[in-house]
Amino acid sequence: MESFSRFGNELGDFARQAFDKGWIEAENRTNKSAAGFCASFPLTGESRVFMTYEEGITSVLTLAHELGHAFHNVAMKTVDGINRQYPLSIAETASFFAEQILLDAVLEKAKSKEEKMFLLDEKLKRSVMNFMNIHSRFLFEKNFYEERKNGRLPAERLNELMQESFDVAYGGSFDNPSLRSWIWTPHYYITTSPFYNFPYTFEYLFALSLYAKSKEKGKAFEQEYIALLRDSGSMSLENLAMKHLGEDITSEDFWEKGIKFYV
Repeated sequence: MESFSRFGNELGDFARQAFDKGWIEAENRTNKSAAGFCASFPLTGESRVFMTYEEGITSVLTLAHELGHAFHNVAMKTVDGINRQYPLSIAETASFFAEQILLDAVLEKAKSKEEKMFLLDEKLKRSVMNFMNIHSRFLFEKNFYEERKNGRLPAERLNELMQESFDVAYGGSFDNPSLRSWIWTPHYYITTSPFYNFPYTFEYLFALSLYAKSKEKGKAFEQEYIALLRDSGSMSLENLAMKHLGEDITSEDFWEKGIKFYV
């Protein structure tokens, strides 16, 4: 609540409401799924968060992530039902944005070098996941579909495609990757949403650029951010960014701002 309030009063008040009204189911109990998710209830304008809380920063970040989703839902509370369904290309933006708010806040409050190094490591792991690992999945899927046009691919070739994808995405720096991750990565098997991995990298970078913009403008940015989320189900990402940020997302400069701020 403290970290969110530093960004803006509405986000901080929302987090307090979610706790006070019991919208978060976080009990750590036997046989409960470790996965977290946020469910929206459009008629009431409320959301519910499901997660298993364990002591540690990763659980706090999971909570921030899911509350980011819930805040996105709240921002769209007044929108007509037909425009509340936003595309995958922005579905994770508010959740990644909330993570950035929390990570920066706790890093500033770190009391020792060891604590700061631990938090920086957590921050870097999320970059590696969203910017490199997810990118490798996109490359694998892209190359797989291209070769699949000519017939079935044996497991050996799938392993080779995975190795090639890791080499490109990680710049050859990843030793002993799991070449059979194509077997157990569920994103590849969501047949209604091919290339389901790509939005995560896109939204992660988009959230970084949004966060860079928020640091420029301070608390005044919160209302622009809410307006952007509110329109996310009725506008393309290009038009959304131009209207609410005055930014052209087809320009490399937009994406570089977020990356440069982050590093």
